[in-house]
Amino acid sequence: MRRGSDWTPRLAAGDGSLADRLASALADDIARGRIAPGDRLPAHRDLAWRLDIGLGTVTRAYALLERRGLVVPERGRGMFVAVPPAPPPGPVDLCVNTPPRTLDTQALRASLARLATRIDMTGFGSYTPSAGTPQHRAMMARWLARDRVDLPPSRLMLASGAQHALAVAIATVTGGRPGTILTESLTYPGIITIARHAGHRLQPVMIDDQGMCPEALDRALHTAMRDGHPGQRLIYVTPTLHNPTAASMGRARREAIVGVATAHDAVIVEDDVYGVFAGSDMPPLAALAPDRCLYVSGLSKSLSPGLRIGALAVPPAFLEAAADALAASATMAPPLGCLLMESWLEDGTAEAVEQAVRAESRDRTALARQLLGHHVPPRETPGFHIWLPMPRPAAEALAMAAAARGIRVTPPSAPVVDDRPGAPAGLRLCLGGPSRDALTTALGSIADILNRLPDETADRIAV
Repeated sequence: MRRGSDWTPRLAAGDGSLADRLASALADDIARGRIAPGDRLPAHRDLAWRLDIGLGTVTRAYALLERRGLVVPERGRGMFVAVPPAPPPGPVDLCVNTPPRTLDTQALRASLARLATRIDMTGFGSYTPSAGTPQHRAMMARWLARDRVDLPPSRLMLASGAQHALAVAIATVTGGRPGTILTESLTYPGIITIARHAGHRLQPVMIDDQGMCPEALDRALHTAMRDGHPGQRLIYVTPTLHNPTAASMGRARREAIVGVATAHDAVIVEDDVYGVFAGSDMPPLAALAPDRCLYVSGLSKSLSPGLRIGALAVPPAFLEAAADALAASATMAPPLGCLLMESWLEDGTAEAVEQAVRAESRDRTALARQLLGHHVPPRETPGFHIWLPMPRPAAEALAMAAAARGIRVTPPSAPVVDDRPGAPAGLRLCLGGPSRDALTTALGSIADILNRLPDETADRIAV
């Protein structure tokens, strides 16, 4: 016989609805083990009475948790905390930058079952526009307009994930011809792959604790003009939770970057896949310079990696070129993914999952800071990766020592654009993939390795 929970009812802090605050409190206490898998939650009426809230509020909160797969109703018995599957054996993966898993298998299967009642061969058996149907583009535009960027659906194109949208953006600006892309001296490995494949040269721009430095960008653009390369005016930048350093630009820095780009008539490709973590004072560059910024976002980082729906917002002057670049790389946006997106945006699953990703990421970032201490530079924006700055030899040695303990980390060479001596270096740790227990153990092991690192012999870490 399964026992009732000893949970002390509470509402999470914040200005959300009572149902959202109750669901957040329960989800947090389930994640922290304060409510065990298999425990029975308080009955609806009892919980409503104890918190002095409406019965409908409890019903809505439990429904939010059920959509995420955190609780399971049993007819005539009540609501129970779901029992998660055992984690797979093998190394702990801190290498892949994935959001924390806040939607479980049962909830996904329920979503797909509901989707099965809506799909038919009339739509699935025909081609849709390569940029997505007008309905799906409008839905994505409304999703982005909530707290990121407000733009008409006619300027928004759907792609097979943000990586695809990024490749289309680069091809749009360059016309498919090899050129030069100015980017941070440490940058997203995916743009390095795109550049290498298309024959582009990456020119590093110095970074600091807010990401790309406007003064360094200005010098790089001046140098390009002086050396007779006026075509080198394409900037790729990640203003929020820069990958790999987790730096975020404040509003003044964003305005300065846009000012430099405007002065040189440069085009910006903005990677905003981590915009889910941006504050109200961190507007997208596309909102500050809509006529010279191609904006890339998607659902894989804010909801789930399997939902491969990317978004590309294009200034009017680039619409025709972007349509050609998109059509050349994909016949149409993934139909099943678009239908699942439609379902999740309509029934509230997307918003519930996004809120849960934010909350879990805050907790995991706090855990990393607690265990790794001064090795993690202070950042105000939590996400699901952190950066350990250190000399390149130390980073390589730390990666090897972590591998010896069964912990996979991002190779220190992966994000490097500027490999000159003294250039910024370090190690990225991705926090979203493992279970909370596995992450705690892995970070504890990395802290132990770091504490064994002598200042004078950074390339000799005890395993």
